[in-house]
Amino acid sequence: MAAISWNDIQANAVAFAHDWKGASDESADAQSFWNDFFEIFGVQRRQVGSFEAAVQKLGSKHKGRIDLFWPGKLIVEHKSRGKDFYAAFLQAVDYLS
Repeated sequence: MAAISWNDIQANAVAFAHDWKGASDESADAQSFWNDFFEIFGVQRRQVGSFEAAVQKLGSKHKGRIDLFWPGKLIVEHKSRGKDFYAAFLQAVDYLS
């Protein structure tokens, strides 16, 4: 994959922000949002990360699912507008191990 220019990244980011400014529902938007986000940088999301990766929660017998996981780089817990950001952070922390 050829690298894209900084100007293209900026233009893509502006278009992304415009397209997604009204999004608010995790279940309806999360996967499309992240696919489009990676496209800002000329990256196809499926080349770097997967959706709904199964994981054992830290200190628990329960399993969870990471909304988007890029091994060694990124854990995403996508939430609907108005949801508790700190709760999403704690949910992601449970997956770190």
